[in-house]
Amino acid sequence: MKNVDLALDGNILTIKLDLSKEFGPSTSGKTIIIASTEGNKAVPGKEDVKIGLNVYKKKG
Repeated sequence: MKNVDLALDGNILTIKLDLSKEFGPSTSGKTIIIASTEGNKAVPGKEDVKIGLNVYKKKG
């Protein structure tokens, strides 16, 4: 995962990321990637629950 921190407290999932970070352009080149789970990942402590997350902004 890039710039994604997942924390599970009981049944509450908290997602933390730094909006000031950038990881370059997306594959299409239209957006800049800020954070990504890079596909669907299991939630820590709840392996049957999956998360897929992409955070991005428009280029330019």
